[in-house]
Amino acid sequence: METGHTVAVFGAYGHTGRFVVAELLARGFVPVAVGRDAERLRALAESRPGLDVRLASADDPASLDRALEGVAAVINTAGPFAVTGAPVIEAALRAGIPSVDVAAEIEANVDTFERFADRARAAGTVIVPAMAFYGGLGDLLATAAMGDWDAADEAHIAYGLSSWHPTAGTLAAGKVSRERRNGRHVRYTGGRLEYHDDEFTVQEWSFPAPLGPRPVIAEFTMADVVTVPSHLKVPEVRTYMAVDAARDLSAPDAPAPAAVDEAGRSDQTFVVDVVVRSGGAERRAVAVGQDIYAVSAPLAVEAVGRILTGRARTTGVASAGEAFDAPDFLRALAPHITVDLRR
Repeated sequence: METGHTVAVFGAYGHTGRFVVAELLARGFVPVAVGRDAERLRALAESRPGLDVRLASADDPASLDRALEGVAAVINTAGPFAVTGAPVIEAALRAGIPSVDVAAEIEANVDTFERFADRARAAGTVIVPAMAFYGGLGDLLATAAMGDWDAADEAHIAYGLSSWHPTAGTLAAGKVSRERRNGRHVRYTGGRLEYHDDEFTVQEWSFPAPLGPRPVIAEFTMADVVTVPSHLKVPEVRTYMAVDAARDLSAPDAPAPAAVDEAGRSDQTFVVDVVVRSGGAERRAVAVGQDIYAVSAPLAVEAVGRILTGRARTTGVASAGEAFDAPDFLRALAPHITVDLRR
C-alpha cells in the first residue's frame, strides 16, 4: 500500500483511465479524476462515491492548472497524445510535479523528449512518457535483458497478442500518427528514425508459451523505437506484431474490448518477447499477461509510486528503463505479469 499521495488522472473516464483509477485506489493513493466531459466525469463519480472529479481541457491551460492544484503527480491517459501530451506536461511543470503518460504514439513521444528534456531537468522533476504496455514494458524488458552490457548490436521486441480489440482512443491515436507521417512506416536503424513507403513483410516468430510460433509483421513499429534508444546504445531496434492482432486492429468493424472478469479485463493474452544481441551473444526477456490496456495501469502507477518515494534514478524526461531499476520494477509487477529473464 502507498502513503496517500494524491494523483491526478487526465482522461480518467476512458478505458485505460478507469484501470488507472482502480489501481491507484487499490494501492492507497487518492486519485483525482480529470477530463473535459462533465457528463462522463459525473458518471465516473457515481460509480466511485467520494471520488474527486475536476473538469479540464487540454486547450484550456487555466483549467489544467486548477485540476492539478494540490496533487503530487499526474498520469495522462487521454489520447491522442499529439493533442494532450504537451499541454498536460506544461501544466505539470507549472505545478512543479512529475508527469507520466501512457502514449503509444511514436511522434508524440519524440516530441516529449525533444521539447521538455532540458526544462524538466532544470526543474528537477521527472517526466516519463510511454509508461504503458507499448514503450514502457518493452523498454524495461530490453534494459533488464541487457544486464551488464554497455551496448548491443540489435534489440528485437515481438508482440504476440491473441487478439487486439482496440479502444476508441487507440483508433484515434493511430489515425493521428498515420497523418503525421503521411502514411509511411517508421524504422529505427543506424541509430536514427527513418520513414519508408515500402510494404510490410511477414515472418515466423517462435513465441514462448502460451502462444507458440506465429506469423508476425516485421517492423510493425511501436513506441519502443523511441524509449529503448533514448538511453541504451542499440543502433537497431525492431518491433514485430502478430499478424492476427494486426488484422483485428485494422478491421473496419473492430469491436472494443469486452470485460470477462470483475476487474474489467478482456480475455486477450499477450506475450512480449525481447531479444538483444551483441556480437555472437544473445539475451532474452519475456513477459506474459492478460489485457494490454489493463496492464498499463500497474505500469503507470508503479512508476508514479517510485517517483514519489524517491526511487527514480534521474530527472528530466526519461523512459522507464532509464528512470527505474528495470529488474526490480518488473518483479514488482508480478501480480500482473509473469516475467522470465533468459540470459
